[in-house]
Amino acid sequence: MGAAMRRIHVGNALSAFGLGFTVPYLYVYVAQVRGLGAMTAGLVLAVFAVAALIVLPFAGRAIVRRGPLPVLLAALVAAAVGALSLGLASGAVGVLLSAAVLGAGQAVMQPALATMIVDCSSAETRSRAFALQFFLQNLGLGVGGLIGGHLVDTTRVSSFTLLFAIEAAMFLLLVVVMTTVRMPRAPRIGDAPSARGSWRQLLGNRAMVQLCVLGFVLFFACYGQFESGLSAYGVEAAGISTSALGTALAANTLVIVVAQFAVLRFVERRRRSRVVAAVGLIWAVAWAVAGYAGLGETSQAMATAAFVSTYALFGLGEAMLSPTVAPLVADLAPTGLAGQYNSAFALVKQLALAVGPAVGGPLGASLHAPYIVAFLVISLGITVLAVRLGRELTDVQDRPWSARSRVVARGGEPVSADV
Repeated sequence: MGAAMRRIHVGNALSAFGLGFTVPYLYVYVAQVRGLGAMTAGLVLAVFAVAALIVLPFAGRAIVRRGPLPVLLAALVAAAVGALSLGLASGAVGVLLSAAVLGAGQAVMQPALATMIVDCSSAETRSRAFALQFFLQNLGLGVGGLIGGHLVDTTRVSSFTLLFAIEAAMFLLLVVVMTTVRMPRAPRIGDAPSARGSWRQLLGNRAMVQLCVLGFVLFFACYGQFESGLSAYGVEAAGISTSALGTALAANTLVIVVAQFAVLRFVERRRRSRVVAAVGLIWAVAWAVAGYAGLGETSQAMATAAFVSTYALFGLGEAMLSPTVAPLVADLAPTGLAGQYNSAFALVKQLALAVGPAVGGPLGASLHAPYIVAFLVISLGITVLAVRLGRELTDVQDRPWSARSRVVARGGEPVSADV
C-alpha cells in the first residue's frame, strides 16, 4: 500500500468516526434537546437525503473535470461548516439549513474518496482496497458512536455542541491529511461532455444500468431497513427490547469487522456476479430467520437470538459485497469517468436509502407477515438480477483475476486459474 492509499484510508476512518459521533443522536438533539419537535427532526433526516440527491448528479462531473482531491476538500470544508452550524443552531430554519450543508458535504465525500481509491489502486489491489475501506468505515462508525454516546447528555445543550464541534474538527483534520496526498497521474477529461451528455453516455452502458438497478435493490433491502422497517418489526412483532436492538446492530458491525478479510480471501477469486447472487441467498435466509423471530411460536430468548442472528447474516453479506460491487463500478467506467460512475452509483444508494424506510417502516410496524415475505422475495430477486448482470459483463469484468492469474501445470503448460 502506497503512501497516498494509506492517507486515503486514514481519511475514510476519520470521516466515519466523525459521522458516528453525531448521526445516531440527530433525532434526539433536534426533537428533545433543542425542543423543535418530532416533525422538525424528521425533516432534518429528510433534508440529508434531499441534499445528497441534489448535489450528487453534479459531483460526478466535477470529479471528472477537476479530479477527486479538490472536490473532496471542498466537500470536507462544507461538511465542517454544516456540522459546526448544526451544533450552534437553535431555531428550525438554522437547523435545516445546517443539515442541508452537512448532508451535501457528506454525500460528495463518498464518490470522491472512491475515485481516489480507484486512481491509487490497480486491478490486482482494488478489491482489497475497497474491502479495507469498508472495514475502516464500520470500525470508525462504531467507535465514534460508542464514544459519542458517553459524551452526550440530553439535559445539557453544550454536550451536543461539543459533539458537533468534534465532528467538524474531524473533517478539518481530514482536510489537512488529504492535502498531503500526492495522487498519481490519472486520466482526466478537461473538455468533459455536458451533464446531459455524460448521463446519456452512462445510461447507454447496459451493464452499468443493470448494476445500478441491482444496487438499488441491495441498498433498499438491507441498509434501507436496518433502522426503520426491520427494527420496527423486531419491536412490534418479536418483542425485541431497545437494548437487544442495540446488540443486533453491534453484531452486524462485529461480523463485518471480524469476517471482512477472511471473506475477502474467498470472494476475490470468484465471479463477481456469483458472489452477489450468493449474497441474495444469504439475505433470504436472514429474512427467514427474522420471520421465525417474530412469527414463530418461540420463547423471547430464542426470538431475540434469532433477531440478532438476522443482523449478523446481513453483516456477512455486506462483507462479501464491499470487495465486489465498488470495484465493479470502477471497472465498468470508461477511462477518466470513474468519478461520474461512482457518483451515479452513490445517487442510486441515496435513492434506496430514502425510499427504503418510507416503504419498510409502515410495513414492518403493522403488516408483519407480508413484510417478511416481501423482503424474502426481494432478496431472491437480488440473486436473479446478479445472474442476469453476469451475462452482460465481460470475462475480465466478472473475473478480473482471470486476466492476470496464470498457473503453471506440471507439464509446463500455462493455464488460467478458473473457479
